[in-house]
Amino acid sequence: MNKVTVVGSINLDRTLRVIDMPKPGETVHTTEVFSAGGGKGANQAVAAARLGAKTRFIGAVGEDDAGEMTYHLLDEEGIDLKGVAKWPNTATGQAYIIVDDNGENSIMIHSGSNGAFTPEHVQKFADEIADSDFVVTQFESNFDSSIEAFKIAHEKGVKTILNPAPAMTKIPKELLQNTDMIVPNETETEILTGIHVETEDDMKQAATKLHEQGVPVVLITLGSKGAFYDGMGQQGMVPALKVKAVDTTAAGDTFIGALSSVLTRDFSNLEEAIKQANRASALTVQRFGAQPSIPYAKELAE
Repeated sequence: MNKVTVVGSINLDRTLRVIDMPKPGETVHTTEVFSAGGGKGANQAVAAARLGAKTRFIGAVGEDDAGEMTYHLLDEEGIDLKGVAKWPNTATGQAYIIVDDNGENSIMIHSGSNGAFTPEHVQKFADEIADSDFVVTQFESNFDSSIEAFKIAHEKGVKTILNPAPAMTKIPKELLQNTDMIVPNETETEILTGIHVETEDDMKQAATKLHEQGVPVVLITLGSKGAFYDGMGQQGMVPALKVKAVDTTAAGDTFIGALSSVLTRDFSNLEEAIKQANRASALTVQRFGAQPSIPYAKELAE
């Protein structure tokens, strides 16, 4: 059983379902409205926990109803929440999601307490980081806190996985220098490298650029096309499973959580771990919502 520590965001997701995405200035009717636990960090932690990892979380919620709800949802998953602060005078992070009938989504995020927790807060849980197999972070929380977590991890010989999402043009060098694996999607890869990813040759060039920035292992997720990996003497494509997507929210987060739950610290089972992550994501996109759509280990065995 892997020990996974996630450092990152906790949001309350408010989802609107529509037939077609509204155009600028257009008003449309919704077909459904619902709230659920979300946030890239929380989604990844839920995926890791449901798929068998012993999971810890470092982050923050506000002292509000949304914070109580999201904290309770994570606690129900059996995730160790000693590292989750209840930040005073700060709203819990929230995401507003529009999903159309093709399963595509648009997401707007209010960071709230996700941007408020500090490196000093992370330092309190250095022992928990040191006891992990993997530390995972994303770009929905304080950069300095993510850097601190990855620095502690590297000092202790713990492997780190960076999900560079939401996409940003430039990642702090100190974060990349302490990253063992980076997992961008096609859009994030293009923003980070300037290479439009279509062919396998494009993927190889993009991976080379990311290696040059100090990251040993590059894993580019390609949605319905699968995933490309390069690093530690391994390279290849793993095709995705063919399913009808109804909501792609949390698909990438499920992939990363599932990957971290089964990946070995030397990355020797990388291809098989990607296959497991693909299976988990394929189930996620066939359901609505973020955390409600994330599968359990028994479902992958069926």
